[in-house]
Amino acid sequence: MLRRVVKMIALLFLPLTGFIACGTSSKVAQTERPWRVLPLITGGKVDASWAQIGYGSMVVDDNSLRTECDAKGMGLFLYTKERFGNCQIRVVYRSKDSKSNAGVFIRIDEGILARLNEKQAAAQRNEKGDLMPESEQAMRVASDDLIGPWYAVHRGFEVQICDAVDEYHRTGAIYSLAKAEPVPNPNPTDWKTMVITLQGTQVHVDIDGKRISSFDSAAPDTRSQRVWYEPKHDLARPVSGYIGLQTHDVGDVVYFKAISVRPLE
Repeated sequence: MLRRVVKMIALLFLPLTGFIACGTSSKVAQTERPWRVLPLITGGKVDASWAQIGYGSMVVDDNSLRTECDAKGMGLFLYTKERFGNCQIRVVYRSKDSKSNAGVFIRIDEGILARLNEKQAAAQRNEKGDLMPESEQAMRVASDDLIGPWYAVHRGFEVQICDAVDEYHRTGAIYSLAKAEPVPNPNPTDWKTMVITLQGTQVHVDIDGKRISSFDSAAPDTRSQRVWYEPKHDLARPVSGYIGLQTHDVGDVVYFKAISVRPLE
């Protein structure tokens, strides 16, 4: 008799157990949405969804894109097809060395599309490769006036790629605004996977599974001072914006093998 009662109770709770299990599976499935690839290379050429603003370019190198920087100035490789809201952006990259400088720009507002053909005055350099004083002044003006790629600096945020600098300017930092922990693998030539999570005003950066930085654009600016080439904090950024890759300066070589996105909701 007791055995029959236990069996009946088990049968009564079976549908409820199944409902709970299905609910859990649904939640897991929701948090594990599939990644959607953003094409970098199509038919052996740079995919037409991207546009270069300013100087430099991206070139196809085997199965990845390589930054081809220009001594004349900085550039931005912009994905023009769509804006991204609350989502995760996954970037597979590697660098030539620890000093190679690039970045992933996020939350760029739509004004960038009006600057596709803008360039600052070409930089003039001395025999050591350093900027001439008049060229540095011209860059300052371009930065203040949001010319070409400088628009993304001040109307977006940059997730930095460059290992051999301080914690506010190294790989994974929200450039000058949020410091980064060291990357788990210090070898710059190894492929790494960066995941940038965008949720409202919050940005989180993980590299190879380690949380590297977190930033809330709604929080007050804690910098004691801002250098002219660093982002202005008081300019609004959208919660749905464009993304791009930086071509920084001559000698900076960074490779990008894959970029994909998935929504959070």
